[in-house]
Amino acid sequence: MDTTAIPDDDTLHALAAEVGGLLQARNQMLATAESCTGGWIAKTITDIPGSSTWFDCGMTAYSYEAKQALLGVRPETLTEHGAVSRETVLEMVSGALVNSGASIAVAVTGIAGPGGGTPDKPVGTVWIGWKRRGGYPRAEVFHFEGDREAVRRQTVAAALRGLLALAKGA
Repeated sequence: MDTTAIPDDDTLHALAAEVGGLLQARNQMLATAESCTGGWIAKTITDIPGSSTWFDCGMTAYSYEAKQALLGVRPETLTEHGAVSRETVLEMVSGALVNSGASIAVAVTGIAGPGGGTPDKPVGTVWIGWKRRGGYPRAEVFHFEGDREAVRRQTVAAALRGLLALAKGA
């Protein structure tokens, strides 16, 4: 599969269904913590019939205040590193597990555009974090190309692919 192509709805649906199949087979529940995708990961997941057996909850936290209140992101983290950072996404994914009944979580934070980018963090910069309950979080930075929708679609696909890898034990 060409990972540089902008994923269409069918591709996102197929990825979400695969994630669901793996989680359901392992009797695991998923939580999402989303910023730049605005709940799109949760929407893609809940488009799958029967997702209530493996999807616990989704938290969309755009503002600093919401990231702190819903996900336990420390104010110091946001002040020192910004919302779009490795440190923030790691706290987001950990907070998603603390504040849910899920056994696995994904978190995303980034700059979808068209504005908001800086020389250090241009539009298309996205951090994604994944974590199992009781495990160590993992985070990866992506630099996606395209307009706002393209960045968000690529983020959803990358988040789901990372969940697949985590669910498979990779």
